[in-house]
Amino acid sequence: MAIRFFNTLTRKKENFVPIEDGKVKMYVCGPTVYNYIHIGNARPAIVFDTVRRYLQFRGYDVKYVSNFTDVDDKLIKAANQLGEDVPTIASRFINAFFEDVGALGVKRADVHPTVMENMDIIIEFIAALINKDYAYESNGDVYFRTKKFAEYGKLSHQPIDELRLGARIEIGEKKQDPLDFALWKAAKEGEISWDSPWGKGRPGWHIECSAMAKKYLGETIDIHAGGQDLTFPHHENEIAQSEALTGKTFAKYWLHNGYIQIDNEKMSKSLGNFVLVHDILKEVDAQVIRFFMLSVHYRNPINFSQELLESAKSGLDRIRTAHENLQHRSESSTNLTENNEEWLTKIKELHDEFVREMDDDINTANAISVLFELAKQGNIYLREKNTSTEVISAFLKQFQTIAGVLGIKLEQESELLDEEIEMLIQQRNDARKNRDFALADQIRDQLKDQNIILEDTPQGVRWKRG
Repeated sequence: MAIRFFNTLTRKKENFVPIEDGKVKMYVCGPTVYNYIHIGNARPAIVFDTVRRYLQFRGYDVKYVSNFTDVDDKLIKAANQLGEDVPTIASRFINAFFEDVGALGVKRADVHPTVMENMDIIIEFIAALINKDYAYESNGDVYFRTKKFAEYGKLSHQPIDELRLGARIEIGEKKQDPLDFALWKAAKEGEISWDSPWGKGRPGWHIECSAMAKKYLGETIDIHAGGQDLTFPHHENEIAQSEALTGKTFAKYWLHNGYIQIDNEKMSKSLGNFVLVHDILKEVDAQVIRFFMLSVHYRNPINFSQELLESAKSGLDRIRTAHENLQHRSESSTNLTENNEEWLTKIKELHDEFVREMDDDINTANAISVLFELAKQGNIYLREKNTSTEVISAFLKQFQTIAGVLGIKLEQESELLDEEIEMLIQQRNDARKNRDFALADQIRDQLKDQNIILEDTPQGVRWKRG
């Protein structure tokens, strides 16, 4: 059976057929790193990490790219408010992002490109669009000629004439048409900037993803994904500028996750219900948050509330308890063969059901239902007086398979002793000295999962329990 994705571009489920057999090129829009990520940012990170895990489980070699927007108006504003420069702010919150989503079980992308490190290719991309007359310079700014791209609006399914009715040119704007969007912005006094053929400035928001997807994945990619709010104008503009340049399909499948509400209200700073992952992780087990996020189909809206988190915690505890009981019984089981085939068939049927549900547009909500049924059947089996090592092993293997794809940890980690923490900190320090930053990050994430907070001081690294 083939994997089927709901493609925003065609508004229907389609069989997934990658460009190159056995390989998947996947690009997911990442955050603007001017602050800690909010719970809305966490949803696509978890959802598309799970999509990648499932594709890998089904045998695909996935190259996963997710960017950081480390230059834009929000970063400039934050830098001015804090009295720091933009690179310092960006670096701090990139590290914070890795800590937060790492705690949520999100694996790092194969490449996490940033705007600053890819400025040359962004400028080249813009210059090529100007050469093809799809863009024009206006007093140091560069704009994309939206009307020239005949298929504009095909992702959001809005005719260009309707889009134009809602657009306006403000007094003093340099655009030739209300729908034209900025590829390059001339620098204002005191702003961070780069040299370009059009003078000092910085990129517009949309161009970075087109340039980086092309550089790291090629002219046509398999999957482009992100939050529903990015469909228009961000992803629509990406399609326009990419396909205008190459004349080829930019992405075959467009996946978008639904919105998050807080206690049945839209999340916004003005309502005071803006939830940062950095804060919620101090109060809620990160695995509970991940389990909660996957308990609703990714395309549906999800309501984030204390009551629903408690329900998710109870559900995860039930699954973990069943798994723990099976592990405990495995130590005393025998090579009994009575009823083995009947139970092994049940477990195989649950495995097949899990695959069917995940094949159907990554239905994690139903996949979790399969996990609950696996826990239920495991508990029923444990009521038998004598149990078989073969059946217990099959149950445990299926638990690990499903939980592994969903990124759920079944075993709660025991709290580290003080001397173990000191030893890990020393190992991290040694890794940093040896420039083994991957190991250093891994140890830091391990400590983060144990709610251990590290503080760099002039006297060395100190730690405390969060």
